[in-house]
Amino acid sequence: METWYWWMLIGMAIVTYIPRAFPLTFLEGRKLPPIVTGVLGNIPYAVLGALIFPAILFVQEGNFLFGLIGAIAAFAIAFAGANVILVVMGSIGVLAVYSLIF
Repeated sequence: METWYWWMLIGMAIVTYIPRAFPLTFLEGRKLPPIVTGVLGNIPYAVLGALIFPAILFVQEGNFLFGLIGAIAAFAIAFAGANVILVVMGSIGVLAVYSLIF
């Protein structure tokens, strides 16, 4: 392999390591304010929504309703207070039943 490949690999490792090491090193033992804890607690839902929303529009060729039903099921399950895994699995289950019926 060429040397640029190794430099790129080392650079990506450093850039990935810094955001993980920073909180462990500088925030260890400190209590975060409740507003920061609340924001950090909602990040998985925000990221999941940003990743899934474009797929809702194009999940099944020519059938927009399929994606809409999955999104409504996911929103309802999340609104009920379920964790991220249950939201994803519940939405998949609803769509599996919908695809068997229609």
